[in-house]
Amino acid sequence: MTSNLHRPENWKEAAPASLPGPTFAAQSSLPKLPVPELSDTLAKLKESLKPIAQDEKEYERVVKRIDEFAVKHGPALQERLVQRAKERDHWLEEWWDDLGYLGYRDSVVINVSYYYGFDDHPARYPQRSTHRAASLVRATMLFRQQFKLGQVKPEATREGPICMDTWRWMFDCCRIPGQEKLDWSVSYAKPGDDGTSGHIVVFRKGRVYKLDPWQNGRLLSVAEIEEQLQYIKDSTTKEYPQVGVLTSANRDTWAKVTSCINYAALQKYSSNVNIIETIQSAAFVLSLDDIEPNDFIEHSTALWHGGYSKKGHEHPLLGLRNRWVDKPVQFIVYDNGKAGIMGEHSVMDGTPTVALCDAVLDMIASPNFDAGAPAGTPPAPPQPLDWTLDAGLVREVQAAGAAIGALIDDHVVGLVRTPYGKAATKQFGVGPDSWAQMVVQLAYARLLARSGAQRTGATYEAATTRRFYKGRTEAIRVVTSESDAWVKSMDDGNLDDPRRRELFQAAVKKHVKLAKEAGNGLGIDRHLLGLKLLHPKTEPVPELFNDDVLKRSSNWVLSTSAIFSKHFGPYGWGEVVPDGFGVAYMTGFDDYLQYTVTSRKDMPNAAFCKELERAASDLFQLHARTAPALKANL
Repeated sequence: MTSNLHRPENWKEAAPASLPGPTFAAQSSLPKLPVPELSDTLAKLKESLKPIAQDEKEYERVVKRIDEFAVKHGPALQERLVQRAKERDHWLEEWWDDLGYLGYRDSVVINVSYYYGFDDHPARYPQRSTHRAASLVRATMLFRQQFKLGQVKPEATREGPICMDTWRWMFDCCRIPGQEKLDWSVSYAKPGDDGTSGHIVVFRKGRVYKLDPWQNGRLLSVAEIEEQLQYIKDSTTKEYPQVGVLTSANRDTWAKVTSCINYAALQKYSSNVNIIETIQSAAFVLSLDDIEPNDFIEHSTALWHGGYSKKGHEHPLLGLRNRWVDKPVQFIVYDNGKAGIMGEHSVMDGTPTVALCDAVLDMIASPNFDAGAPAGTPPAPPQPLDWTLDAGLVREVQAAGAAIGALIDDHVVGLVRTPYGKAATKQFGVGPDSWAQMVVQLAYARLLARSGAQRTGATYEAATTRRFYKGRTEAIRVVTSESDAWVKSMDDGNLDDPRRRELFQAAVKKHVKLAKEAGNGLGIDRHLLGLKLLHPKTEPVPELFNDDVLKRSSNWVLSTSAIFSKHFGPYGWGEVVPDGFGVAYMTGFDDYLQYTVTSRKDMPNAAFCKELERAASDLFQLHARTAPALKANL
């Protein structure tokens, strides 16, 4: 049983890589994350702050502070950062792990955990939810075996291989709620494991089951696993204590011995210790949810936070009672066969789990899918694991449910799908990502204009830095003077279409440049973070770090990111600031662009979605009017 009292210093090294093979073969050749030149970053910073400043006076003040920093504080901090980079494999890793994720103390549900919703189970299979779940279990265990043998093809881009380090945290591990205000992850994977063992945990109506897909050195067939899952459903006809809801609580609340919901109290009984360790060490979690989401929004909200309201199913926590949100991979299958995944974000970004889901769903869809054959001897059935709760813990489970239920009830999700996709943007000579981002900029500016509100923050777009060893992400600062100029032109009756196209092309060119720089580790935000963290606490804080414009530039009112899988419909996460939106988008389909917009209910979510639709239409029409020959081919 892993204690949550003190975080081990070497916790990050504890997760083993796979056996020698292609999976991790390129790791030693990857370059280290660079430290950008101080002068370059400060010049980019000045440029990025101009559209964020509310007036010229405010902008002049922050420029003066940047210039002062460049002379007074910056050189010494830069020297320390360069030295740190020489002494470590990755100068940012520890800081980003803790400040970006593991030190976050609010509930990770809503704002941190992400979700993907899958397309339908292939039509040639039985459309039972148990068959779908069994197929996911077998295919994932086959993939896990390939990974442990080092046979999974490493991810790569056109520029070359990318880092596979975070894949070590995909299976057999769990996030631990630390009592010292910092979490960490623990891995139960064993060096040299060939993947021919390992259990999973199945949740149904709040009850925990341990299921062994590998028995006597053989992976159970889809038919055998389906029988096991049907046994679980048949054996679980009543509700069980909703202990999984505790994992959605505030991290300090979940961790502290003396707090209301307490991790240590669950360990008072030996049976609970066994259950917690069984969950933490499971290859992954499978949730068999007894609800039937139908449309895109229902599917999204059920995956996002488990909240679901429909006649006969009014409880807001029907999903979270079947979750252990500290697990990095949780497959969720509903009684009508819809399915998806909930991901824990702290030590692994979304792209590895996209690769996992693609591989698993491709495997299942293939006519050559190895569904296995039942053996002559029936396999051992899954084991129910029941919690021992005293009256105090029952109350705390109820309190946790009430708290997260209120948070869920305060949120909403919207969907926009445009009537055209990447095929159109490419015919117009524009990359789909830049096109999608400019749509967001125009829509948000118009949303603000509705109420006469001023901009209170900026737009974050995630860029991967995995071309570097242990790379994670950098921020693309999407708001630029060029994007602002184009946005204003779209509602300026004094400008003609050719001028609007010219301004749009300048905005796209700038966005592409910033995206490339961020992907090459030459962004602004991670560098500034490193400089700030190395400033001695005994010395006065540089005025730049407390400047209102600088703070506003990293108040991410629009938190955006894109992934793509041909198998996904729903995809998203929550907003990162109270007055913001989470904007998850996909640009990989030829016939539509998709935006999933999440926010608090007091934000104008529906109005923003309408503005996204209008902006997408206006941008298309602008190009169609100025390139009629292309329109004829669409």
